[in-house]
Amino acid sequence: MSMTVDFIFDFASPNAYLVHRVLPGIAERTGATFRYIPCLLGGIFKATGNQAPMAAYAPIPNKLAYEQLEFRRFIEKHGLSDFNFNPHFPVNTVLLQRGALVADRDGRLMDYVEAGLHHMWEAPKKMDDAEVYAAAMLESGFDGAALVEGAQDPAIKQALIDNTAAAVERGAFGIPTFYVDDEMFFGKERLGQVEEAIAAAG
Repeated sequence: MSMTVDFIFDFASPNAYLVHRVLPGIAERTGATFRYIPCLLGGIFKATGNQAPMAAYAPIPNKLAYEQLEFRRFIEKHGLSDFNFNPHFPVNTVLLQRGALVADRDGRLMDYVEAGLHHMWEAPKKMDDAEVYAAAMLESGFDGAALVEGAQDPAIKQALIDNTAAAVERGAFGIPTFYVDDEMFFGKERLGQVEEAIAAAG
């Protein structure tokens, strides 16, 4: 039986986009399956007192510059030439994340992940605007209006709150976060360790 690795996920994180593009290779090499768990990054930050690197490292110019250098190195190493930084960043992803749970309920989560990441980080749009969001998802083969409506379902709203709270309780403080069994790994720079842990567990 293949191992399932939990991936704490939010479209708000450009690093989530980058690792998403690298995970298929790890899955192919290890036989593991990555289970995407939609959470709200803003909620994780609020609960843990964390900040995005752009804010956290702003008073430390050298550290911020190095973070940006590592970001470019990762893109170059993995040939992720389709990446485009979203000019509307930071984007409030409540609608996107709730929509992911609607798509998951309908059995289309991974199709939705592909679409959402495309419209956030390849052909970037202001995806916290409901009209822009609906049109973008329609372009990608979803009923955009139905997603907007579904995002207002109290059960969907509560599921996102519950996912986020569970991630924080589990130890998450940012995204991307992975769990191999109960062992946590944070950040795109830890993907090598994630793969090693999968191999060791297998």
